[in-house]
Amino acid sequence: MAQLDTLDIIVLAALLLGTIAYFTKGTYWAVYGDPYGNSLATSNGAAKAGKSRNILEKMEESDKNCVVFYGSQTGTAEDYASRLAKEGHSRFGLKTMVADLEDYDYDNLDKFPDDKLAVFVLATYGEGEPTDNAVEFYEFIGGEDVAFSEGGSVDDKPLANLKYVAFGLGNNTYEHYNSMVRNVDKYLTKLGATRIGTAGEGDDGAGTMEEDFLAWKEPMWAAVQESMGLEEREAIYEPVFEINEKADMDADEDEVYLGEPNKNHLEGSQKGPFNANNPFIAPIAESNELFTVKDRNCLHMEINIAGSNLSYTTGDHIAIWPTNAGKEVDRFLTILGLAPKRHTVIAVKALDPTAKVPFPSPTTYDAAIRYHVEICAPVSRQFISTLAQFSPNDEIKAEMTKLGSDKDYFHEKVIDRHLNIAQLLEILSNGEPWNNVPFSLMIEGLVKIQPRYYSISSSSLVQKDKISITAVVESLKKPHAPHELKGVTTNYLLALKQKQHGDPEPDPHGLNYAITGPRNKYDGIHVPVHVRHSNFKLPSDPSKPIIMVGPGTGVAPFRAFVQERAAQAKAGQNVGKTVLFFGCRRRDEDFLYNHEWDQYKEALGDNFALHTAFSREGPKKVYVQHKMEENAEEINKLLEQKAYFYVCGDAANMAREVNALLAKIIAKYRNVSETKSEEIVKAMRASNQYQEDVWS
Repeated sequence: MAQLDTLDIIVLAALLLGTIAYFTKGTYWAVYGDPYGNSLATSNGAAKAGKSRNILEKMEESDKNCVVFYGSQTGTAEDYASRLAKEGHSRFGLKTMVADLEDYDYDNLDKFPDDKLAVFVLATYGEGEPTDNAVEFYEFIGGEDVAFSEGGSVDDKPLANLKYVAFGLGNNTYEHYNSMVRNVDKYLTKLGATRIGTAGEGDDGAGTMEEDFLAWKEPMWAAVQESMGLEEREAIYEPVFEINEKADMDADEDEVYLGEPNKNHLEGSQKGPFNANNPFIAPIAESNELFTVKDRNCLHMEINIAGSNLSYTTGDHIAIWPTNAGKEVDRFLTILGLAPKRHTVIAVKALDPTAKVPFPSPTTYDAAIRYHVEICAPVSRQFISTLAQFSPNDEIKAEMTKLGSDKDYFHEKVIDRHLNIAQLLEILSNGEPWNNVPFSLMIEGLVKIQPRYYSISSSSLVQKDKISITAVVESLKKPHAPHELKGVTTNYLLALKQKQHGDPEPDPHGLNYAITGPRNKYDGIHVPVHVRHSNFKLPSDPSKPIIMVGPGTGVAPFRAFVQERAAQAKAGQNVGKTVLFFGCRRRDEDFLYNHEWDQYKEALGDNFALHTAFSREGPKKVYVQHKMEENAEEINKLLEQKAYFYVCGDAANMAREVNALLAKIIAKYRNVSETKSEEIVKAMRASNQYQEDVWS
C-alpha cells in the first residue's frame, strides 16, 4: 500500500470532518444559539464584548461592597434593584452597584468576601420560570452538580461567606407564586449562604407589589444595619447620571439619537439578531377593525417579518415597542419646565462606572421621553418621597411628604385616581412648572419603557412570514380618575391603523403619536417588534384532542391553534377533537373572527366545536364558565382521553374560576373528592396538559 503523504492526510481529515458535520449537523461542537435570546453586543450602547464577567473583580475595581442583582422581565425588578442600590448608598453609605444577572458568571461566589453584601431582586415569569436574563444563574445555582471555583461539594457549604438579601416579584394568580425567589433562597441556604432579614415577596396579582416592597425593605435595612455595623445618615440626593446640554450641537446632526434604539438603527442599517434589545422595524402588511361599534376598538394586524430572520412557532408572543403619546410627552416636558428646550441636544453620562445609561446619547429631552422612559406608569410612593425636596414651594413639599409617608392617603390621592407622574405634579402645583427637579432624577426614578407582549393570533404553519395580533384598544373611564385611562401601546397601534387606512394625521383620542418614528424611519406604517418564545403550545401529535377557553382577546392564540389544525386536516393529517369556548358581549358587536370559524369548521368537520357565550344578549349574563358547565360531561370525557386544556385571558377572575370549575367537573364525573380532583388538575398543570397564557 502506498505511503500517504501529508497533503493526502490533510485532505482526508477535511473530508472526514465535513462528513461528520453533515450527518450530525454540527452537534458535537456547535454552540447552541437560542433564536429568542436577548443579548446583542452593540445594542443600546451597552456593548458586552470585552467586559469582565467576574463580579468580584468588578466590585474590587469599582470599590463596591454591595451588589444588587436583578432578574427582570418587564423592568419592575430592575427598577426595585436600582432603588435599593440608591437607598443603600444615600441612607447607609454602602458602596452599591446594580448588576444584570446575565452579565456575570457565578462559579466564584464561593470567594465572595464576608464583609460585602449581595442582594437578589428576582421576578418569577409565567408558570414559575426565571426571567430571560436569569435563566443561566438559576440553572447554575440550582444545579445538582453545582461547581464553584474552589471545588468541594454542597455538603462543604461553599457559600459560607456569602451574606445576602432577597426580594421576589410574583403574582398569586399563578400556581407557582414567587417560586423564583423561594427556590433561589432555598438553594443559597443549602449552599451555606446566610440570608439577612426575611425573603420579601411582592404580589402583582393582589395589586400590592409596591406596598409589599416598601413594607419589606424597612425591617430588611434594619437587619442589614445590625449585621454590617452601618450607621444611618440623612439621605441626600446624589445624581447617578450627569446631563450636559450641548449648545453647539443641532438635533438634526447625524450622530444625535432621536429615538433610535442603537447605533445600527441610527446609521440606517438595522441588523439582526432582532430581540429584546434590538427591535426589527417591521412593515404592517394589513390592519382592520374587528368590532362593529363606534365607542370600542379591537385591532387585527398582520406584521410582516420576511427577510428579518425572525421566526415564530404557533403560540409564541410578539413584542411591540411602544412610543409615548405626544399629549403625555408634552405634559411631562411642560410640567418640568423643559418644553422650550425639548429639542436641545443632551449628553447623558454615568457618574458611576457600574451604572448603565438607559438609552443612547447624545439625544434630546423630547426623544428621551418619547421613546425611552415609561412616563405613563403608576407612580411609586418612594419616588414621591424623593421628589418632595424639589417641590416648587413649601406647601407642595408638605403635601408631597405626606403622600410619600402615608400609605392610605397616597392610595386615595394617587393610586385610586390612576395618575401618572406628570398628571400628579400638574395637579399638585396647579400647572406651575417644577423647574428644580433634576432630569437625572427622572431618568433614575422612572423605568425604561418596556415592550408589550401580545399572543400571536396566527399559525406559523399557515403564514410563517406574517404575524397576526389581536388587541383591544384601551380607553377606560375610572370612577375617581380625572383623566381617561389610555393604553399606551394599543392607541399607538390604532394610530398606525388609521394612517394605513388613509388618515394623513391620525390622532386617536387626542393622543397625537409620532408614528413616523425617529427621522421618519417608520413612515407611519412600520412598527418596532421582536418575538418571544412561549411554552403555550399545541400537542406535537395533532390527533390529540384539545379544549380551549378564551373569552375576548383571549381567543387570539386559539385562532392560531384552530387555523393550524384546519390546515393540518386539509393536508390529510389525522386531527383530534378541537373544542373552543369563546365569550364576548354581543354577537353583532364583538364576536371576534366570527366569519372565520365556519371556514375552520368546513376543514375540521365534526372535530371542531365552538361554544359561544354572549354576556349581554339575554336577561342574565352568560360567561364561558356557564358554557363549560353545560358541556361538562364532554369536557371530562375528552380529558380522560388525555385532551390538552388551555386557558387564555384574565388571570384574576376568569382563569381562576375556570381552574376551580374544572376541578368540580372532574370530581362530579369521576366520583372523586374535590381534594382529589384538585390534585388531578395540579398534575395536569405539572405535565403541561393544562396550560395558561394569562394576564392581570
